[in-house]
Amino acid sequence: GYVKGGVRVRETAFCSHPKRLAAVRFEYSAPVSLKIAYKRENLTSLEYPQDGFFARGLTAKGEHAFAVGARIETDGAVSACGEGIAVKNAKTLALYLSAATEFSLGEDFCALLEKRLALRTPFGDLLGEHVRDFTAFSRRSDLVLGGDPALSRLPVGARLERLRNDPGARDPALAALYFAFGKYLLISSSRADTLPANLQGVWVESLENAWNADYHTNINLQMNYWQAETANLGECCEALFRYMNGTLLPAGARVARDSYGCRGSVVHHLSDIYGYAAPADGLWGLWPHGAGWLSTHLWEHYLFTRDESFLRGTAYDFMKACALFYMDYMFEDRGGRLISGPSTSPENRYYLPVGDEKREMFLCFSPTMDIEIISAVLRNYIDAEEILGSDPGTREAARRALSRMPALTVGPDGRLNEWLEPYDEPEPGHRHISHAFALYPDHAIGPDTPELLDAIRRTLEKRLSCGGGHTGWSRAWLINLFARLGDGGAAGEHLRLLLTRSTLPNLLDTHPPFQIDGNFGGAAGVGEMLLQSRNDEISICPAVPDWFSGSFRGFKARGNVVVGAEIDRGRPTGFSLRAAFDGAYTVRLPRDGTVEFGGTKISTDRGAFRVTLSAGRETVFHVE
Repeated sequence: GYVKGGVRVRETAFCSHPKRLAAVRFEYSAPVSLKIAYKRENLTSLEYPQDGFFARGLTAKGEHAFAVGARIETDGAVSACGEGIAVKNAKTLALYLSAATEFSLGEDFCALLEKRLALRTPFGDLLGEHVRDFTAFSRRSDLVLGGDPALSRLPVGARLERLRNDPGARDPALAALYFAFGKYLLISSSRADTLPANLQGVWVESLENAWNADYHTNINLQMNYWQAETANLGECCEALFRYMNGTLLPAGARVARDSYGCRGSVVHHLSDIYGYAAPADGLWGLWPHGAGWLSTHLWEHYLFTRDESFLRGTAYDFMKACALFYMDYMFEDRGGRLISGPSTSPENRYYLPVGDEKREMFLCFSPTMDIEIISAVLRNYIDAEEILGSDPGTREAARRALSRMPALTVGPDGRLNEWLEPYDEPEPGHRHISHAFALYPDHAIGPDTPELLDAIRRTLEKRLSCGGGHTGWSRAWLINLFARLGDGGAAGEHLRLLLTRSTLPNLLDTHPPFQIDGNFGGAAGVGEMLLQSRNDEISICPAVPDWFSGSFRGFKARGNVVVGAEIDRGRPTGFSLRAAFDGAYTVRLPRDGTVEFGGTKISTDRGAFRVTLSAGRETVFHVE
């Protein structure tokens, strides 16, 4: 509530996904009078019936029609007053608003909008339905971190300012709030029957927004969904998968055929709701791995659910199309390796020595990210074929192609090379860390590749020493990368820097300008600090800073295992596992100790032990 003009106002607002309505109710301590009007660019008509308004218009470029309407409920007197509606002597006022577009609903969009607005569900019932719908998602997982209770009573802006002013200050409860806010943003902007979340989610500020509020596929669209699986919100990915299969797959197939003479499908570094898939936006637009990277989300969803019907019916065609494109797209170099390109390392440049000078270059063959993404696509496709057995011939062709790809290399300074050669770069603190893809979000670099793991660490150190991480989403990526390195101190520090340098008082991320991916990536980083999984291994608190104490529940690990844990100063004191399938798992803790469960005690070996789980049964573990 708030006070305006001497009148106390209680405002309740929400958006109902089931009813496709935004609803807001004002309750006043004394009668008020006001005027309601609607203004917007590109309107073709605006009507004010007795109980609201109905506007028709055209989108920014005039290519599509839309409509916006509102219905008013009040105990005051309502009348038309020229360009608006006058409300007099009201103590309660409710507005129900909705919008519809020709693009999503077809030529009957106005009639469908009028039907929504004709709904007469009481405000309280509508709110109750909304809460049940939203909490069915949000309550699946939870994170609680302790701290000074007085901080939680402060506005978020004041808490952020405290962290800015004192580098040694900590606010673990704010980290938990940031994780919950990421869930809120994802649930609110990506459902099975919506478009996927774009560069600004659904929180755009104007008619024409930065980068056209499009889908950038060289990290930004993918980062929007990094939190989903671990937070147990896999259904929120359905909007992405529907867009990939229904829009990008056929559009990318045309570009693959017409521009490359290849089978399969290709998407370059940006797209939109119309399925743009060709190169765009300068030389770096030649990067042809948007579809390939997106295909890894399909495989990840399978790993988290083990849903074979999803793998066969939703994931397989897209994954195979990407594999086919790469097998046709690559060519043999003089050493017999399969090379890709021309391509780029998004969105970075390198110096090419030409005589006595050095020239800045974008284009190259087989930058490291190319090798990593193509390898992941082929590897995932091969694994899918092993499960489904749909096309053994193509599976073996993919296996041969994978075996002929260049290996990742380490430069003279110990860093992972970003290109096939260890070139110098004009911007060593570049916001993209593209060649770190194999560490996160992929798993190709890990504990079983210690040399590459060390090379990635040196790469990050160099980037940071030269000013890296200066955008919100780039800082968010660093949280996840350091979490994969098992460095809870660094992950926690970069979370603090994300909050203090790239977060607005309303908790939204700023690139700058505003982008939503930093929120999603940062929230994913909090989850990655608390829980990681790979193959049949589950790591509890693998990168938790010592200022985290509390608990989490309902997180999901690969293999469809739901995980909860109690944490004391960064260490788990107990945890629970509930598997959807019978199976044996390796559980890894941050240090050696004794684990007790079901009357059995086990001493861990370098923090790890093996346990067999029964489907549907929760097993509780105590750590000594």
